[in-house]
Amino acid sequence: MGKSIEELLPPKPDARLRIYAYSIDSPAHVGLVKVGQTTRDVKKRIEEQTKTAGITPTILLDVPAEREDGSSFTDFEVRARLKTRGLENVHLEWMRCSLDDVKTVITELRTGKRLVGTHHETFRPRREQAEAVKKTRDYFHSIWQEDMHAVPRFLWNAKMRFGKTFTSYQLAKSLGATRVLVVTFKPAVEDAWQTDLENHADFEGWQYMSKQSGVDPSAVAKDQPLVYFGSFQDLLGRDKVGNIKAKNQWLHEINWDLVIFDEYHFGAWRDTAKELFEGEDDSQITAETKLAYNPELDAYNEDLDVLSEPETEFLPITTRAYLYLSGTPFKALATGEFIEEQIFNWTYTDEQREKARFGRVHSGELNPYGALPEMRLMTYQMPDELLSIASMGEFDEFDLNAFFSATGVGKSAEFKHKNDVQKWLDIIRGAYAPTQVDNLKQGSQRPPFPYSDIRLLPYLQHSFWFFPNVAACHAMSNLLAEPQNAFFHKYRVLTVAGTSAGVGLEALPPVREAIGSGHGNGSITLSCGKLTTGVTVPQWSSILMLRNLKSPETYFQAAFRVQSPWSQKNPNGNNPNEEEIYKPVCFVFDFAPTRALRQLSDYGVGLSPSENPENALEELVSFLPVLAYDGSRMVQIDAGGILDVAMAGTSATLLARKWESAILVNVDNDTLRRILNNEEALKAVMNIEGFRALGDHVIETVINKSEKVKATKKSKGEDLTPKEKREITAEEREYKSKRKLIQEKLIKFATRIPAFMYLTDYRENTLQDVITKLEPDVFKTVTGLSVEDFHLLVRLKVFNTEHMNQAVFAFRRYEDASLSYTGIESHEGLTRYGLYDTVVAREVLVAPAS
Repeated sequence: MGKSIEELLPPKPDARLRIYAYSIDSPAHVGLVKVGQTTRDVKKRIEEQTKTAGITPTILLDVPAEREDGSSFTDFEVRARLKTRGLENVHLEWMRCSLDDVKTVITELRTGKRLVGTHHETFRPRREQAEAVKKTRDYFHSIWQEDMHAVPRFLWNAKMRFGKTFTSYQLAKSLGATRVLVVTFKPAVEDAWQTDLENHADFEGWQYMSKQSGVDPSAVAKDQPLVYFGSFQDLLGRDKVGNIKAKNQWLHEINWDLVIFDEYHFGAWRDTAKELFEGEDDSQITAETKLAYNPELDAYNEDLDVLSEPETEFLPITTRAYLYLSGTPFKALATGEFIEEQIFNWTYTDEQREKARFGRVHSGELNPYGALPEMRLMTYQMPDELLSIASMGEFDEFDLNAFFSATGVGKSAEFKHKNDVQKWLDIIRGAYAPTQVDNLKQGSQRPPFPYSDIRLLPYLQHSFWFFPNVAACHAMSNLLAEPQNAFFHKYRVLTVAGTSAGVGLEALPPVREAIGSGHGNGSITLSCGKLTTGVTVPQWSSILMLRNLKSPETYFQAAFRVQSPWSQKNPNGNNPNEEEIYKPVCFVFDFAPTRALRQLSDYGVGLSPSENPENALEELVSFLPVLAYDGSRMVQIDAGGILDVAMAGTSATLLARKWESAILVNVDNDTLRRILNNEEALKAVMNIEGFRALGDHVIETVINKSEKVKATKKSKGEDLTPKEKREITAEEREYKSKRKLIQEKLIKFATRIPAFMYLTDYRENTLQDVITKLEPDVFKTVTGLSVEDFHLLVRLKVFNTEHMNQAVFAFRRYEDASLSYTGIESHEGLTRYGLYDTVVAREVLVAPAS
């Protein structure tokens, strides 16, 4: 009996057409890629072609063969398009080309556009990236609608791995910008800015230029989008007499559509750079800090006591808008330089929250955040015999710089307290006898020391040890090489300090070469500043903080080096859409617990200054668990415990100083203009004690004189006559003096708030709580302003409520702690947290939060 027509005809494909590409590791196929198509499983189809010949292929590509309109294209069309680009069709489906070439022509077929180079990437902005673009664009347009000549400013408080370069370009595109200037303190980040522009199809036709391009920017057609990248050091440095360098005159002649400040730490950056590199020897300090911060830029620094107009004072160029990028903008947030509607936040907490959410909602899909490891902070209290050697400072803390002090360089370097540093090495590998005896006496489990706990050892395969100076790095290298430290001989010790290691990024290639894929022998990188900013070594999974660091910017710039993802796409060579993650968590080990917890508190509160500090910290530690060893056991600390430790030693005097700080009030021109334009606000300000004595028109005078000085400087440039310079200097001195007086009067008002709080029974966490939960008559009696007037000035950002919130919270916590000793509960529902009130779960060590 004959077959039916259905049996004779081929079956209808049950899958959509897919394009695949693979390569073969053989001399005859070097540089060749096979491009084919199938409606079946790609892996099985390729096996049919290669298995019988005993060949193991590497699958490079497996994507749908679909255009944006839903129609499909074939592998023949892909190869034909490759040939039009001058690429050789060697034999049948084999092409002499790169994977990027294949991706680019597939993008052309999908979009119907002709692309130059290899603009093959087509990924869309992630949800948070699209949100950042929309919020910024909407804010810019709202300002321009009010005043078409206004120059708005916006801050992206976004940690590393947010995708700032790609997202910034998406913002520029959405604004219709054709002239974009990117200015950075870190020239080392140039590669990312260039790659993102030249690889993504969204930016086809855009021109990227920098000092390395060697092309005249003015030669670019006006309708062709131009991105120019440069460093502050190169673009804004001046000659010895203070003139703009001739080679950069063009920069000041272009009307830029958007200026982007990358790694914007502003006033904080110089201090951060100095702190990072202060351990280098004198010749290196100059070289390293010039890479990160050029002393020539001092002329552009703000007087932080009297905030003025940062964009015009700091960067004398013309633009429609400014975008500021930073992962640690603590100073900008603390000073209220940007109001809430000018800030987009993407913090470590946001990232880890989204990672968990995506895993729940899109189970089974490739998680775009999946490779970003969760951090753990582990602090260790040193034994008394070591504490006695180097306990000093304001809070009588363990001084890491003193403990690891050393002399000499190279083979002659040695620790001052060598025997005690040796005991420390024994402690971190669990071989210090007194600690073991104490644990046996107490019947407690052996605590998880870094190089002794089997759960931690995989994350110490490649670690970064952060020391106070070059001598300490060399001394540790020598000590680790001694016979008694045979345990550490399996790790390759890389000393990245001093002149021999090179300046800046010169120190990176030898480290990467030594670590290799990361799956071989282990490594320990010793540094006192090098490779702590702007570099990525994926295999680093832990950092040992062995030096005192004052600022949270510096601390977390270094700590986040170990939070970079370490994963491999297509690990088995047979699925380009698969990713293997080698580092689900990473560790920060710190041996000065009080200092470490204070840094964490400053980081958590600093990144969310408008929130209740305890709530901000509580969410942070849900994704960044803190484990503390108190000398006998390891326990987990909650947000309240961290705040208690962070505020230990705080005195009433120190709290009072918080209310005398210049950063509590804003007196820049924008703020003063808002007061001047609001009759009720102006009347309220004049009610502040001593304000009326400054004169009825003091605010107007400050604005007018400062605007006049700036306009004169901008129009005349370097052509000012000596007489004009003297006149400008006199006017500057006058308006700055008056601005200072305005600031002092506002601060005087702020100092009344603690007195007001003493007269109330309320000890809440935020300024809003303190003001709104009391009798308004008491507030007016003590401060001179009505609650309504105060709220109006807060809305106009005259007062920096974010910083005031922190001062109020510190006051509440300090007084709550003081009263608890007498058995008085200052406010119902408020509780103190003990440092070791919670018990650590064993899985906290290495299991990421769900």
